[in-house]
Amino acid sequence: MPKETLRYSKEEITVVWKPKVCIHSKLCWNGLREVFDPLKRPWVNMDGAPLPDIIEQVSKCPSGALSIEKNGESIDNEPNGEKLKIQVTGGGPLIIKESCTIVHEDGREEVRSGTTALCRCGFSGNKPFCDGSHSKEGSK
Repeated sequence: MPKETLRYSKEEITVVWKPKVCIHSKLCWNGLREVFDPLKRPWVNMDGAPLPDIIEQVSKCPSGALSIEKNGESIDNEPNGEKLKIQVTGGGPLIIKESCTIVHEDGREEVRSGTTALCRCGFSGNKPFCDGSHSKEGSK
């Protein structure tokens, strides 16, 4: 079983990896293989690239499994310092009750305000948004 958190440091920067959160999107090693190589141990080589490149690549982690600490403190990726709240509904969508920006696969950004319901069952015909298909498909 993987450890809770692993840390890889160089100078004032530490890459923090939470294996249990990782969705294995491969963005880290496809984007900066000199640093992130799953075939090597340790798999993070802090000497593989300049620190700004490492920080930039870590910021692309879609799950938050990779993050950066500077001088022992987390670097906050939210510009206003607030945390977005997402409500998980039983058998239904993920509900966001705050303004947010949805970044689509093609890079297009859509600003949403009020309540946004995101599909979590995979059956929606309007992904990433919920269209109620979970109730027809018997999703739990």
